[in-house]
Amino acid sequence: MQKAIFGAGCFWGVEATFRALTGVKETSVGYAGGTTQNPTYEDVCSGTTGHAEVVEVVFEPSEISYELLLEIFWECHDSTTLNRQGPDVGTQYRSAIYISSPAQDEAARISKAQYQTLDHISRPIVTEITPLDTYWIAEDYHQQYFEKH
Repeated sequence: MQKAIFGAGCFWGVEATFRALTGVKETSVGYAGGTTQNPTYEDVCSGTTGHAEVVEVVFEPSEISYELLLEIFWECHDSTTLNRQGPDVGTQYRSAIYISSPAQDEAARISKAQYQTLDHISRPIVTEITPLDTYWIAEDYHQQYFEKH
C-alpha cells in the first residue's frame, strides 16, 4: 500500500471522489502544510495555522497508479485559482500535492507540467507541490461526510 495526500478545496467532496476509485483502499480527511500542532477545524478555518484541508488516499499501486490519482486530482478541482474552490475562499482551500518520496515529487511535477499544456487550462496552475511534514487527521464528524449525510 502507498499513500497520497491532496488538497483540492473542501475535503468532503474530494474524499468522496477518491473513495469511489477501484484500488483506493482507504481515505481520510485532515490538515497538512501548516505550523500548528494538532489543529482543529476551527483553527484551520481561522486562516492562522497555514494548513490546507487535504485528503489522505491509501491505495494499492498494482490496482491504481499514483499517476492516475494525479489525473483525478487535476480534474476534480480548479488548479488555477489561488486559495479558492468555488464558494470556499481561504488558504485552507488551496490546491496542493503533499509528496512523501522523490518518485511522488517527480510524478507530480511531470503531471503538473503536462496538465498545464491542455487546451482547457488557460491560466497558470497555482498548485503547490510540497514535501509532507505532518498529516493531522480531522475530527470524526468530517470523515466520509457525504456518506454520513
